[in-house]
Amino acid sequence: MKYSVYQHWDPLKVCIVGRSYNPEFYKFIKNDRVRLVMERIARETEEDYQKLINLLESFGVRVLRPTVSDNYQDYIADGKISIPPMTPRDYSIMHGDTFFFSSSNMLSRLTAQWEILKGDSWPAHPPTTDEEFRELPDFIKKEICDFWKIDLADLDRVDLRDGFGNIKKQSIWEFTWRDVADEISKGAEVVTIAPDCFNDCNFNAAMVSRIGRDIYIGTPDPSQLNISITTIDEISRYYPHHRWHVVDTAGHVDGTFCPVVPGLIVSLYDVQEYEKTFPGWEVIYVNEQNWRQFGSFLQLKEKNKGKWWVPGEELNDEFTDFVEQWLGHWVGYVEETVFDVNMLVIDKHNVVCNNYNKEVFDAFERRGITPHVINFRHRYFWDGGLHCITSDVHREGVMEDYFPERT
Repeated sequence: MKYSVYQHWDPLKVCIVGRSYNPEFYKFIKNDRVRLVMERIARETEEDYQKLINLLESFGVRVLRPTVSDNYQDYIADGKISIPPMTPRDYSIMHGDTFFFSSSNMLSRLTAQWEILKGDSWPAHPPTTDEEFRELPDFIKKEICDFWKIDLADLDRVDLRDGFGNIKKQSIWEFTWRDVADEISKGAEVVTIAPDCFNDCNFNAAMVSRIGRDIYIGTPDPSQLNISITTIDEISRYYPHHRWHVVDTAGHVDGTFCPVVPGLIVSLYDVQEYEKTFPGWEVIYVNEQNWRQFGSFLQLKEKNKGKWWVPGEELNDEFTDFVEQWLGHWVGYVEETVFDVNMLVIDKHNVVCNNYNKEVFDAFERRGITPHVINFRHRYFWDGGLHCITSDVHREGVMEDYFPERT
């Protein structure tokens, strides 16, 4: 079977579902008030994953999952425990029939870019080892470094298999994602380093909405708007058959709006350009979550600056201190995202969402869409909704043009 994704409402057939560490992972924590909470989070997170997996499999979806071990020492990098593979959407995307995976492996980057960079006197094939790269003539290495916008002297100090990070991080990535990548490679090209212009635009499925010929790329913050716009022309060189658009979402696209099916968008109130980007489509706006209703959350907000929340543990200072010291890089800023729009579309008639919303569900009913509610209970700890914790690998269908009047 050949894998591809052109529209995210085509029937879903293969999907990655993330994974947290198992409860046993946290046995190294001596403090019961900390360990028992982490074990509960792990247990309940996997229970909710299984609810989602069972639903997807009932629709005939094949589910792929990353690999984790129960030994925390396998994940120590830069003095901290690496984040579990919870949100594959944040660092992968199936674009057409090519699957892009984030990785720091610079040799993979060079392989992907070799044909673009290669001059007449260059070797026919790129180096596959660090040693082979070092043996390249200096003028070739200099041109590569100029393209990567780094100094040759800096490059000489790193292992290309890891780039400028910690080599342990690369080994963690290999262990965690290699089986998934190998499975996907049976049906699609897998590229672990995207061209630099894709990285400039945050080319991952959390920041991109694929609507047939039209690709909408969000911005991580307002300051990135001009950067993203200037890279569109370069991206077009790789995929000239698409129309590329930048949407100033100031955060993840999937936490800002969701084009559920052709003609219907569910959105936050602060995105107001749909007459330009999706002319004629119905837009259902949802209110941002009012954090004042979460009185216990506000008790914790001053301590952790609103980055994460585990209901019932607001006054557990020992747990709070542990998360802030060891796991602060695991958790996002929960106040920036409204997960009501963070939905996973199975097909044009079935959508997975976190909870009930009357206006949205009324719109679903008018269009023959069945909502399936799965409460991902610890989304405020992990900062990831149902769309974040998945990544679609294959959907049936071919590329459509929903705006044929555009050139």
